[in-house]
Amino acid sequence: MSEVEAVDVYGTGLARGAGGPLGAFNEAGVLDVSDVHVARCLARLGGTADGVVELGAAFAARAPRLGNVCVDLATIHATADADTDAPADLAALPWPDPGTWPERMASSPLVGEDRPLHLEGTTLYLDRLWADEQLVAADLLARAAFSAEDVDRSVLSSRLDAWFDEADAEQRLAAATAVLRRVTVIAGGPGTGKTTTVAKVLALLASQAAATGARPPLIALAAPTGKAAARLEEAVRDGVPELDVDAATWASLGGLRGMTLHRLLGHNPGNRTRFRHNRENRLPHDVVVVDETSMVSLSLMARLLEAVRPSARLVLVGDPEQLASVEAGAVLGDIVGPALLEARTRADVAVATGAPTGGERAGSSFGTGVVVLRRLHRFGGAIAALAQAVRHGDADEVVSILRAGDPDVVWIVPDAGPPSEVLADVRAVAVERGRRVVELARAGAAREAIGALGSFRLLCGHRRGPDGVAAWSEHVTQWLKAEVDGFSAGPDWYVGRPLIVTENDYALQLYNGDTGVVVETQGGRLLAAFERSGAVAEISPTRLAAVDTVYAMTVHKSQGSQYDTVAFVVPAAESRVLTRELLYTAVTRAQRLLYLVGSEESIRTAVARPIARASGLRRALWGVSA
Repeated sequence: MSEVEAVDVYGTGLARGAGGPLGAFNEAGVLDVSDVHVARCLARLGGTADGVVELGAAFAARAPRLGNVCVDLATIHATADADTDAPADLAALPWPDPGTWPERMASSPLVGEDRPLHLEGTTLYLDRLWADEQLVAADLLARAAFSAEDVDRSVLSSRLDAWFDEADAEQRLAAATAVLRRVTVIAGGPGTGKTTTVAKVLALLASQAAATGARPPLIALAAPTGKAAARLEEAVRDGVPELDVDAATWASLGGLRGMTLHRLLGHNPGNRTRFRHNRENRLPHDVVVVDETSMVSLSLMARLLEAVRPSARLVLVGDPEQLASVEAGAVLGDIVGPALLEARTRADVAVATGAPTGGERAGSSFGTGVVVLRRLHRFGGAIAALAQAVRHGDADEVVSILRAGDPDVVWIVPDAGPPSEVLADVRAVAVERGRRVVELARAGAAREAIGALGSFRLLCGHRRGPDGVAAWSEHVTQWLKAEVDGFSAGPDWYVGRPLIVTENDYALQLYNGDTGVVVETQGGRLLAAFERSGAVAEISPTRLAAVDTVYAMTVHKSQGSQYDTVAFVVPAAESRVLTRELLYTAVTRAQRLLYLVGSEESIRTAVARPIARASGLRRALWGVSA
């Protein structure tokens, strides 16, 4: 085995043969084996034996593993933590001098044009992430610099007056902006009318084409996951009939189909990071709508922008305060930037009548394409108040709402008594909804069984551990075995088994995160039923290569979905995944009833710990870093 192959042979988490600074930081749990491996390979290729340079390369490799795009060498000594539960004294590690570390990196053969690392001031990137960040910033600014020219402003104004009332001022502004600009961001939490606005935007664009005698716009509806794409499709299909549009417009918009971003860009079996549609082979669409943009990573956003024609309209939709992508970047949060905290003061009448909305390549002009929806049209009561308190970082208000005893929000403190008593409410709802799924599945009622499955979801922060998906799935399984007559669960297929797809299957049109139920036909045959484009697809279980049982799921997997009732098991206070965004995302999955299972310490810790992902995108777009 080569010395530079920093392989963890014995599963200890330690890189074999790592010494010097790399070894010290690896042993302390700050660097992973993979970080050490990348650093040592780069050092070998660059012909350098400088331990300080190797350490910088390792931290650059570590950054995307933790969701960051880059690492600030001037501050990492104060912000780094360890991956171990019992970390060493990080202050005692051999940190390089932050004042000279960037200079050492700059003079190394690893940094520079056509080199694996890029240094911007004191901030170090893997070169591919630097290139993606620059591409995203330049493309968005270029699109923001131009207004659409194919707009009949009288038609636009009349439609806006007909389809929006005074209470819909924010949605009206968002819709007008999307018609008048080449890139628009519609941001907001659940219930603020984002997808309703999208349906009206598409109808406005179709009416523009009809008024000018142009062909109807070619529209793409996309999202990071199949479930989110299906919800977007459903929102457009349900929203258009309520509008005063002609039959042809209704037919064209009602027939739109949502798809994953990967499918839109063109699946490439030989390369997971490159797609059939790119800068040399653009997408044919005139309008591209992307929902749940908070889940889009920096690299995927770069590939999307490469593929969308410069003259096409791009509408990005999502909640920037939800969990970001599991990969590097917090793209939507960076794009929305200060608009999330500041009230935009543009006049609706100016936008609606087509008055100039800017055009200079500056952070302030970029913001004219960002509209944040705040007014709730549904999803109110204690759940909405709790979500707002979490979003504002007000831990005292969060605890006050939980203690108020509102029937919509039930707070369960795990150590308040015996588990059987404390968890009685969660057990009752899990058994009641589980029993309904099994009964419908036995009757062969696939659509109804899928609906019953989607009415309740138990969410966890972790996949493993005592508070993780695996443990809670076992709890629910045992509860169902004890209380549902004839219920039988095992590792194989059984009636009523709830399923989640874990990998995209393009042949079956099933995508990561899709959920379904095993049902029994009249002939006694078992089939896996999934909802797909408004219909139910029944598939032989033998054709499913990547599915799991879904009595519980992670909060990350739940993004893009909402449920009538949610039970969220809050991770322990010391958990690395416990953040404000995790709590907010979990809370806002519930539409009617929320069970929050967690200690006050964990809840306060979550509220006080917002995700801070290192990135230069916000500064590039807005001229500010926070």
